[in-house]
Amino acid sequence: MTLPPRLIILLLTALSPIIIHLLTRIHRTLRHRHFSRQYGCRPITQSFNRDPFLGLDTLPSTIRAIRAHRILVRGCELFARYGRTFTTRELQHRIILTIEPENIKTILSINFQDYGLGHRTEPFRPLLGQGIFNSDGAHWAASRALLRPSFARDQVVADLAALEELIQDLWTVLPRDGATVDLQEWFFKYTIDSATGFLFGESVHTLRTPVGQTRKEGVGFAEAFQYAQKAVLVRGTLGWLNAFYRDRKAEKCNRRCRDFVRVFVDEAVRAVEMRKTGDDQVDVDAVEGEKPKGKRIFSHELAARTADKERILDELMAVLLAGQDTTASLLGNLFFMLAKSPAIWARLRREVGCLQGRPPNYEELQGLRFVECCIKESLRLHPVVPRNQREAIRDTVLPLGGGDDGLSPAFVPKGTLVAYNLYAMHRRADLYGDDADDFRPERWEDGKLQLRLRWGYLPFNGGPRICIGQRYALTEASYVLVRMVQEFRGLESRDPGPWEESRGLTLCSRNGTRVGLIR
Repeated sequence: MTLPPRLIILLLTALSPIIIHLLTRIHRTLRHRHFSRQYGCRPITQSFNRDPFLGLDTLPSTIRAIRAHRILVRGCELFARYGRTFTTRELQHRIILTIEPENIKTILSINFQDYGLGHRTEPFRPLLGQGIFNSDGAHWAASRALLRPSFARDQVVADLAALEELIQDLWTVLPRDGATVDLQEWFFKYTIDSATGFLFGESVHTLRTPVGQTRKEGVGFAEAFQYAQKAVLVRGTLGWLNAFYRDRKAEKCNRRCRDFVRVFVDEAVRAVEMRKTGDDQVDVDAVEGEKPKGKRIFSHELAARTADKERILDELMAVLLAGQDTTASLLGNLFFMLAKSPAIWARLRREVGCLQGRPPNYEELQGLRFVECCIKESLRLHPVVPRNQREAIRDTVLPLGGGDDGLSPAFVPKGTLVAYNLYAMHRRADLYGDDADDFRPERWEDGKLQLRLRWGYLPFNGGPRICIGQRYALTEASYVLVRMVQEFRGLESRDPGPWEESRGLTLCSRNGTRVGLIR
């Protein structure tokens, strides 16, 4: 029986998408096989999922771990069970998880050009626009070049006076009678005040706002900013399901945050234009506000390099997000552990005694080695960004993870997410010793550990995307620690339990940092 030509054409038309799909799959499989042979790759044999399509079989245990605030502890358990590199699937994403320093070095440095942050762009866009935190390629390079000069050493040094002013604000709200106080709550207020002062030249001064009252627009901004950050995490988790989900409160908070910062962008651009034309220097000073000699305003520095207001706004939002939460989380985690360690607090008291109670200058701050060790140990035990990931934008290779022993190269197809878990890597006994789960700052004293670890310790990322604000963050955290040690003879823990995780965009203590301060 001969089919009519018209019917044959209809059948071929109907089948052509299937044929094209099959041919594409065959071609991709052959290409992947050739690529793997070329680099000596072997398959990653360990997988967390038995469901190869959506990974739904692991969803119940994941939800239980999140509800029990044990998702990071569970990660450590999974690496102990499946090895240092294994695969999993989360809905539409195939993910390779690793705690191998050489793999992380390859992702962030050696093969930096093979990975991107495309998966991060959309979840962050409503709040951040497109700045250094969620862009790739030429746009990212331009953002970094735009921001880097504002984090120069002299800018950090000049800002110590502003940090001291805020410390005095902190003293006024902390109880002096030994009553229990949650330091973590006040550290978040301190760092939002610090970050807005550094970026805009005008702090929102949440520390000066009485509880239950509002103080101009700044407090509303701080509250909106906190909610907007939580919404970013929800959008990132939902992925394509965001098409069916709408958070009207998040939309309102995003607008409020960007409108608040836009006012300072307009002021910065206006100030720069007035300087260029040489018009009315008095007005320029009024726009810039009173500030210590040598102090520059971050937003004005950006406006001097670009007149694109939306670009300035996006970069300011990114730096504000990256700087405020991370430093507050670091301080909260650090003081939680110090409150459990009276001997360490006493040693800090002895070290800062050389300052005789006065605020340290930048050089003195850098010379306090045990202060530095305490901050390093806090960042090791509780990295403020405990897990990060990159998306392969082309077929590439990891040096370790393939084969039954995990020691062969592993093929990474384009579109795969590669996640590196710093929380688990920083607790590897083979890297840090049998006491890797303990808070022990003295492990850093001789300097040999960090030289030996290199890519095994990454509190600020590494490679071309290493945090450009790490000097400022470490200086601020060190300054707060030194001034607290000078002000209070003792620190008593008022939380009988161990530290528990609270995951947002950064890692902090679920129960806060409840302590009693001894004058």
